Amino acid sequence: MYARDFGLTETQRDIRTMAAEFVDAEIVPHTRDWDRDERVDPAIVKRLGDLGFLGLMIPESYGGVEADMLSYVLATEELGRGDSSIRGIVSVSLGLVTKTIAGYGTSEQKEEWLPRLVSGEALGCFALTEPGTGSDAGSLTTRATRDGADWLISGSKMFITNGTVAEVALTFARTDDQGITAFLVPTDTPGFTATEIHGKLGLRGQATAELAYDAVRVPDSARLGEVGKGLGIALGALSRGRISVAAGAVGVGQAALDAAVRYATERTQFGKPIASFQLVQELIADSAVDVQASRLLTHQVARMADAGATPKEYATDASVAKYHASETAVRVSNNCLQVFGGYGFIDEYPVGKYLRDARVLTLYEGTSQVQKLIIGRDLTGVNAMV
Repeated sequence: MYARDFGLTETQRDIRTMAAEFVDAEIVPHTRDWDRDERVDPAIVKRLGDLGFLGLMIPESYGGVEADMLSYVLATEELGRGDSSIRGIVSVSLGLVTKTIAGYGTSEQKEEWLPRLVSGEALGCFALTEPGTGSDAGSLTTRATRDGADWLISGSKMFITNGTVAEVALTFARTDDQGITAFLVPTDTPGFTATEIHGKLGLRGQATAELAYDAVRVPDSARLGEVGKGLGIALGALSRGRISVAAGAVGVGQAALDAAVRYATERTQFGKPIASFQLVQELIADSAVDVQASRLLTHQVARMADAGATPKEYATDASVAKYHASETAVRVSNNCLQVFGGYGFIDEYPVGKYLRDARVLTLYEGTSQVQKLIIGRDLTGVNAMV
């Protein structure tokens, strides 16, 4: 709707069509059960790999698909439309881990991890957030200390997507007084444990974990990038990640809108479809405008990346898109639940899940408040008091 094909290449349209067909055939029929069971079918990961969704923007020499950022955004929106839990698996393993290894890894690290991550044989997790440090990533306390030719990592991480199913944890740890350093930690390393977090409000099908590092020993060859340069690696990944979160949020909003339109044209009250009532149409129209505005903001920053802008250069635009799209997903899901009335409050209908899934999008990879600080600082040149 609203000229969504405008300016897209044939390849971009094909990727979006393939993603939409996959979502409708292999994700949508299962989302309610996955939500109730608090787990997705593990086989879906291999299907994501087989179809190339875990290899978008990764060189073909490692099994990837040499697509552009906008193609990735189009696919991610469709995955978000189907189930935000599936979108999160891809956004983290591909967007935060695989792409970071592709950008900063040695040839040996790329050979070891990229083919397996791209194929879906393995997943990655992005171990940055800690129990006491969420928005203030620079104050993390997990520590890596030298021990001969190795590093010993001790500490804990919290709310880590894919944490219990990943084979590699991209881990950020403080290295003495030299700042923060990134490490590729195999999750079968002695001293590493992952405990799944249950009872979440949304994203219930997605594995979210608390990680513990008890003197986890890794060789220096597991270090990703230079010593003390890890925070820059993390922030660059998060700028990219905010684009995919924004795209996923657009997908959630679109799914809620689609469901509300279908329901409003089928449900009758007072002898006519509720779609004929002005205030119902107002809820739908407001939602459609919000979703489309978020989509255009997200496409804009994706096109910036495709034009050669670095994560640092498009960081504010990514924050604008992520802030607008995540808040829109909550507002639109809530409005569309209102269209369903009491039926929206039970999980036989999908809109309640959309609202629950949307709510976390305003929290992770930078809260809405953090996005406002980034935008405000860019506009004024002044760091706000926090």
